[in-house]
Amino acid sequence: MDTNEQPTPLSKTRRKQQMEELQALGEDLVELSTERIKKIDIPEDLRSAVSEARRMTRHDEAKRRQMQYIGKIMRNVDVEPIRAALALVRGESASETARLHRLERLRTELLADETVLQVIATDYPAVDLQHLRSLRRAALKEQEQNKAPRSYRAIYQLLKDLELEKRQEFEDTENEE
Repeated sequence: MDTNEQPTPLSKTRRKQQMEELQALGEDLVELSTERIKKIDIPEDLRSAVSEARRMTRHDEAKRRQMQYIGKIMRNVDVEPIRAALALVRGESASETARLHRLERLRTELLADETVLQVIATDYPAVDLQHLRSLRRAALKEQEQNKAPRSYRAIYQLLKDLELEKRQEFEDTENEE
C-alpha cells in the first residue's frame, strides 16, 4: 500500500483550530437577528441550537457549552454556504461592496449637480423625483448649517431601496422565463 495515497492526519493543533473556527462561525450565527437566520439554509438541529443559545442572556458556563455544541454540530455541516450568507449579511461580498460604493457615489454626484436626477430617473423609473429633489435640498441645507445628516442618509436609503426593487424585478422576470 502506497503511503502517498493516504491523507495525512491532521495534527491535534490543527483540529483544535478548525473546531474553534466552527465555534466562531456559530457565534456569528447566534448574533444574527431571527429574520436573517431564517434566510440562511442550515439544518434544523443547528437552527434549534442557535435559537437556544440566543435565549441565553448570561455569558456563563451554560452558554459556553452551548457554543461548543453548535461547533460540534457544524462539523457535520457544509459551512461554505453559511460563510457566504454571513459575508453577504455583513456586506463583505465584493459585488455587494461595489454596489454600495456606487450608490454612495451617485448620492455625492446628486448633491454636487442636480442634473444627476435625470440619470437616476432613467436608471430607476419608479423614483419619486419630487421627493428626491426635496431630500437633496434638505441635505444641502443640513450641510450648510452643520446639522445632523438626516436627509443625506435618507437619500442613500432611497437609492438603496430603488436598487433593491430593480434587482427584485430583474430576478422575477428571470424566474418567469
